[in-house]
Amino acid sequence: MKKLFVVGIGPGAYEEMTLRAVRTLQQCQVIVGYTVYVDLIREHFADKEFLTTPMRQETERCRLALKAAEEGRLTAMICSGDAGVYGMAGVLLELAAAYHQVEIEVVPGVTAAVSGAAVLGAPLMHDFAVISLSDLMTPWERIEQRLRAAAAADFIICLYNPCSKKRSDYLRRACEILLEYRESGNLCGYVSNIGREGMCSKICTLEELMEAKTDMFTTVFVGNSDTKAVNGNLVTPRGYLL
Repeated sequence: MKKLFVVGIGPGAYEEMTLRAVRTLQQCQVIVGYTVYVDLIREHFADKEFLTTPMRQETERCRLALKAAEEGRLTAMICSGDAGVYGMAGVLLELAAAYHQVEIEVVPGVTAAVSGAAVLGAPLMHDFAVISLSDLMTPWERIEQRLRAAAAADFIICLYNPCSKKRSDYLRRACEILLEYRESGNLCGYVSNIGREGMCSKICTLEELMEAKTDMFTTVFVGNSDTKAVNGNLVTPRGYLL
């Protein structure tokens, strides 16, 4: 059976990849991925053949990987964070149905919700929801429904893809929805370029979050009603008796 791995490489820095991810890439002959993500790891696997495509060519990228594996080359498709969280694992498994000789193995990685939370402190200590604000795959009306449901249930909320050049006001719109259910002083935080050069983070209120400058490489955290700041860290108490 020919083999194709789908590998989550974590937030970006080599040292934040899992040992399993590193060992998998070391044994592969071909590494396929989005150009930006390949550039993050290229120097550490310089002897490999790299195949890349730009953003918005996800299915073409998957077919490149499947074809390489079908030809008998041990291949890995890489994704930032975890391959199964807004990554390529799902679409690759769907497309692989037409490549009967290729076995798919998913190698998990550290998703931005986890790595970003570690930068801010411990905001995800209780129940939380992860919601992407990108409407490329999901209608904005459905995103609004999910925001309202998570806000009403007092979930900690982690927002992926908070804005882009074409969606510059989406984070503000999300905050306006959340403010229907949360106090303006509800604590929040955000981290940009997690685990990469230029990483920065900030703790703020929900009202202040409306004016935050973010991009597709920013992960936003909206605390629940119990979330607090402790010595510069964002912490959501679990309820242990102290």
